[in-house]
Amino acid sequence: MISYEYPLNERIRTLLRLEDLFRKHAHFCSGDAPLDHHAGLLGLFEILEVAGRADLKVDLVQELERQRQILISFRNNPEISEEALSGALYEIEQASSGLLAMAGKIGQYLRENEWLMSIRSRAAIPGGVCQFDLPSYHFWLSGDAEVRRRDLETWGRPMAPIRGGLEIVLRLLRSSGRPEELRAKAGTFQMTMAGRTAQMLRIRIPNSEPVIPEISANKYALNIRFMMPETVLRPRVAERDTPFELTFCSL
Repeated sequence: MISYEYPLNERIRTLLRLEDLFRKHAHFCSGDAPLDHHAGLLGLFEILEVAGRADLKVDLVQELERQRQILISFRNNPEISEEALSGALYEIEQASSGLLAMAGKIGQYLRENEWLMSIRSRAAIPGGVCQFDLPSYHFWLSGDAEVRRRDLETWGRPMAPIRGGLEIVLRLLRSSGRPEELRAKAGTFQMTMAGRTAQMLRIRIPNSEPVIPEISANKYALNIRFMMPETVLRPRVAERDTPFELTFCSL
């Protein structure tokens, strides 16, 4: 099955973007090649850009506290494992403590590093980080891989509480819904929301179905068109019945 996620508000959209960026950043930082570490550093700049657009820290702390209160209400419930509940509460409390310990604006320590900011500004220009543009950066990339990796870890470590908090929130969000098995007639599916509240939709499609969902949703209706994956100027609907799973996720 291939999964597609569709955020229904700006906050979840930001969390999903950051989750994707953190994963890519970690992947490239774990490599040894200079180009791996170049991509890892550019990923860190993207994280800085996205995380700095909203009051992300406050939103995460508030959501984690709300989830903590919900979990506390499950105490002494015979159907809930006390061990699992205590573990979840501890994880949330640790994430909240890490976020509250972050001082100042997110990523301010990076903005105060003139060398990194010079790379960031040049990276916005196509081909702007060639060795003749940034000889000091070329020197760094030509150095020992372990030193580069250690530098990247140092620059990225203060962002760890953001990643820890958003991972908990998204994990709880993804586990909040129950998948429904549905079928799109002639590649099109429509339904009225009828009072449903959701922050994210999850769609799972069998690998055997070569289609891509095109989703539009508001508080009144949900529309999904399953498109053929051809790289053409005019995409077309897959005009056949398409089975899929749909999950409404809400915290």
